[in-house]
Amino acid sequence: MTDLKFEQKRSLTRLEAADQLTALAAALREGGDAELELGSGTLSLRIPDDLRSEMEFEIDNGEIELEIEFTWPTTAPKPEKPPTKAARTTTSTSRTRTRNTKRSATKKS
Repeated sequence: MTDLKFEQKRSLTRLEAADQLTALAAALREGGDAELELGSGTLSLRIPDDLRSEMEFEIDNGEIELEIEFTWPTTAPKPEKPPTKAARTTTSTSRTRTRNTKRSATKKS
């Protein structure tokens, strides 16, 4: 089930289409809270710094179809936790053991 869906189909002039894409590009460039004028209404949404994109181009039955799709999660990503001190100690110990083993092998030869 979809949380929210907005779909609008209408005929545009080339300049109207360019204006719509320019407004979308400005909203993407600014990020954060964006408002897009879509015909008789306004779409307000939050745009994060990172998104996924998909572009599809198709020619079928004498008609060209160009789809540009952007997706992002509705919630902010959780920040990564720094490694704990125990994890750092274990890593240091492992490296020390490896070095000692190599030295021992060299001395025996």
